[in-house]
Amino acid sequence: MSSWRELWDLAVLGNSLGNWIVALGIFLITFAFLPLISRLISAQNARRAARTGAPPLYMLDLALELVASTNRLFLWGAAVWLASRDLTFTPKLERWLTGALVLLFWMQMAQWAMTAVRYGIDARRQRLGTHEKLLSSSMAVIMFGAGLAIWGIAALLALDNLGVQIGPLLAGVGIGGIAIALAVQTVLADLLASLSIALDKPFTLGDSLKLDDIEGSVEHIGIKSTRLRSVNGEQIIISNADLLKSRLRNFGRLRERRSLFILGVHYETPVEKLAAVPHIVREIIEATPQTRFGRCHLLNYGAKALEFEVVCFVTDPDYKVYADARQSINLRILERLRALQVTFAAEAPTTVRVQATRDVPAAAQQSLL
Repeated sequence: MSSWRELWDLAVLGNSLGNWIVALGIFLITFAFLPLISRLISAQNARRAARTGAPPLYMLDLALELVASTNRLFLWGAAVWLASRDLTFTPKLERWLTGALVLLFWMQMAQWAMTAVRYGIDARRQRLGTHEKLLSSSMAVIMFGAGLAIWGIAALLALDNLGVQIGPLLAGVGIGGIAIALAVQTVLADLLASLSIALDKPFTLGDSLKLDDIEGSVEHIGIKSTRLRSVNGEQIIISNADLLKSRLRNFGRLRERRSLFILGVHYETPVEKLAAVPHIVREIIEATPQTRFGRCHLLNYGAKALEFEVVCFVTDPDYKVYADARQSINLRILERLRALQVTFAAEAPTTVRVQATRDVPAAAQQSLL
């Protein structure tokens, strides 16, 4: 028995052999126990997913994501820290060990924070459904901004835990940040504009935009620029800052299309036939699929014709549907008015002036009728 006690108390590298054995046991148990927790959470999540109709458990899903993102090197560090609490090391080795553990800890905290941000974005996208495509397109922008903030804070906290005075460092970083911001203000403006697009959502992937003489659909929303595919097929690249400074027309969020056109009728047309024109136009528009009648009135005495102003709405925002509906309406108006022997003025161009607004808010439509 005394020999075992002597062997247990045998000094090895500044610590007794017994302490080294206990530390090894704690290390092995800890390193085996932490992955076991991960497997238990994974099994619980798999059983829950197998139950059809089970409501989402966001906290469990988040815990699973955090466990999956845990660095194996961090598990080694946690096991070493628990095992070495009863051991004595030289001051130099103690400093190196403490520094390594502090860095591993804050590195893992930053990874967990990034995982939580990514999970939050994905959960919001799933709740909103397939209509919220901007979150997927702006994921890189949001994660870039979150990464700068999270890793910067983690680095400062790690330095503070290691005994570094971060006050002067923060002052230096502030002055340096001002200098860098002045040097790369254009890049920063585009970056802030991309974050504004991600948060304010003025448009999303697939939307058709028009600004000045440029028109195209959104293909990609990046950190610095947005790419459009024009109607002619070429790609147009616009910086995000310039994009937000412009007055955009977003045709991708049309609810319906408003069409205003003029019918120029000859001055010699009898009054009773003129009175029948609005009723004929109304019947034609109401009989056309996916259209809604607005109004038809004889409003103006033109230089060469009596001008009927017609307003109708095409309830499908697709331009081809709009064009088909307008063509059908125009042909049937020509047919009915010719049968009524109502003629257009000779110098009034066909079914003359056509004005189509691509998007009119519901509240404004009533005032335009």
